[in-house]
Amino acid sequence: MKKSVVASTAIVCLFFVGCDSFRFAPSEVQKQNAWVHNRTAGIAAQAAGDEAASEKLQGLTKLSEQQSRAFVAYHGLPKEFPVAETAEDVLAESNIKLAQSALSDSVARPDTFEVADSVFELLIGIAALAGGVYGTRTLRFLKDARVKSRALKEIVEGNELFKQRNPEQATGFKEAHRNQSAGTKQIVTSLKS
Repeated sequence: MKKSVVASTAIVCLFFVGCDSFRFAPSEVQKQNAWVHNRTAGIAAQAAGDEAASEKLQGLTKLSEQQSRAFVAYHGLPKEFPVAETAEDVLAESNIKLAQSALSDSVARPDTFEVADSVFELLIGIAALAGGVYGTRTLRFLKDARVKSRALKEIVEGNELFKQRNPEQATGFKEAHRNQSAGTKQIVTSLKS
């Protein structure tokens, strides 16, 4: 019973919080980019000192180098280190493409339905382990909720496809859904993204 309450609380919290705070673990590309960023900041700080830049610029580049260490610490070291020993190495086309790839990776978030389905799988497993009357009921409830969640996703995807293929019907479609509750609108909006 206690496990069911904890699991239900987790689902409710996930529903209200959303999945915006979930992120994938740093990819190899992101780790390489963080390391190249640190090397870039270090080379810039060294160049600022060698070229007798203003105290302000030297201070900024030294601070940037220190700050970039946090990125490497957060992301972890890459398995393969890109060549980044000199300014020319850092400015190579391969490192520019690496930065672009890392940016693309960094904005990716898990799909809401992937997260929800994983949570359902976990809770179904916990309910199956709990056993007993409450475990069986919880198991049945969670399986039913997962089926309904998948059905809702298919409905929203179908509606979006309909609106794309029939733009002249989109206004009438939106009008028909105008009286949805705020909660329903919020769920549908999150499913669209």
